[in-house]
Amino acid sequence: MTDKQIRTIRSFVKREGRLTHGQQLALDTQWPQFGIDYSAELLDIHAIFEREAETVVEIGFGNGDSLWQMAQAAPEKNFLGIEVHRPGVGHLLRLIENSGCKNLRISNQDAIDVLQQQIPDESIDRFQLFFPDPWHKKKHQKRRIVQEEFIQQIARKLKPGGIFHMATDWEHYAQHMLKELNDSPLFSNLSADNTYVPRPEERPTTKFEKRGQRLGHGVWDLLFQKK
Repeated sequence: MTDKQIRTIRSFVKREGRLTHGQQLALDTQWPQFGIDYSAELLDIHAIFEREAETVVEIGFGNGDSLWQMAQAAPEKNFLGIEVHRPGVGHLLRLIENSGCKNLRISNQDAIDVLQQQIPDESIDRFQLFFPDPWHKKKHQKRRIVQEEFIQQIARKLKPGGIFHMATDWEHYAQHMLKELNDSPLFSNLSADNTYVPRPEERPTTKFEKRGQRLGHGVWDLLFQKK
């Protein structure tokens, strides 16, 4: 898959819901401090956070609840969240404002564009991809974000020994991700049996995930390390 293809085949449908008054207010007041505007220039990660620290990037954080919890639980780390849906961005900015969280920054842009244009090579300690759209219909599976070119891009941006953590509640997508990463010469599977891992303690259980568990749905976590 070429760079041109990965830019034009989107892994998401941008269903832009209505912003609440609080979300819009948070966007207006908090974005200048915690938002990262998109440009075709590399970011200075240390300057953005005003310190040198382990940096975690989450791709597609949804409403941001779990990312905010992780940032609160690990103030010694830097967290950068990427999400295309503005209501989710507004919700996370409200959480930041109300809690005084200082170690979290947000990009409201397609993650592929951010990876290609803004994230420096070998600058990130950990990437997170939790519950991405599984595109379960066969004709749509070309839209799945976890493809060979995306994996190569993640590897380029991770520091040596960096971690790629994925989670999904769709078993077929879990199998797809497992195969793609196991087949990659760039990563090593950190599970004991070369499959999945128990949910790492640092990943909070979301309301959506708890509801699925009550209905008997499974969740699969995958943990890979850059070679």
